[in-house]
Amino acid sequence: MISIKSEREIKLMREAGILNYLTHEEIKKHLKVGMKTKELDKIAYNFIIAHNAKPSFLNYEGYPASICVSINDEVVHGIPGNRIIKDGDIVSIDVGVELHGYHSDAARTYIMGNVKEEVKNLVVNTEKALYEGLSKIKEGAKIGDISEAIESYAHKHGLSVVEELVGHGVGTNIHEDPDVPNYGKKGTGITLKAGMVIAVEPMLNLGERYVYMHDDDWTISTDDELPSAHFEHTVVVTKEGYKILTGEKCDGEE
Repeated sequence: MISIKSEREIKLMREAGILNYLTHEEIKKHLKVGMKTKELDKIAYNFIIAHNAKPSFLNYEGYPASICVSINDEVVHGIPGNRIIKDGDIVSIDVGVELHGYHSDAARTYIMGNVKEEVKNLVVNTEKALYEGLSKIKEGAKIGDISEAIESYAHKHGLSVVEELVGHGVGTNIHEDPDVPNYGKKGTGITLKAGMVIAVEPMLNLGERYVYMHDDDWTISTDDELPSAHFEHTVVVTKEGYKILTGEKCDGEE
């Protein structure tokens, strides 16, 4: 069931979104070549807990960490551990924060040191694809409008779209209805209504779209071992468009 959030709920979700943004900023301050991915997880956990909130992912369906750290050909759900970040890696970091019983979800991909131009373009264009999708959001639009905009932008820039993983609604649960695919047809799917809160999250590959799950039952990588990038924001649908809840500022905020 798709829920429409009240003004009070949206305010609470914005607070969770601000903390998500600040958690990403804290991680960014420490992220460097030579560190272990579990160090980033500890930084995120301590920061979130210090702000009287909870990491949404920790123990979610048995997930053993507070954030996801996915490197190079890992698309999503990489479990932090002893892996060392190297020069030339791209590192996708996905953060979920629960505050006041409401969740926020956001992801970024970072370029570490020197990477090939095609890998840099992958990261840059995945973020741009996110905003192409967001630009279609407003009351009365269809989910497929978002999906088609992302897919069209990806293909125009020679990138493939992972189809097994999609965006989603967000609220008192980290994953709610509706699904928000990164591929599809304009004018199809459910109609967006003001007050819906959704996470839009393109996951684009440099090579083919096909992926597989590792034996840890979480990490998902590209079949062809070519890099993948991931960007995500949690947004609320408005009558005129949308507001990003996981950004530094919402429209109208001082």
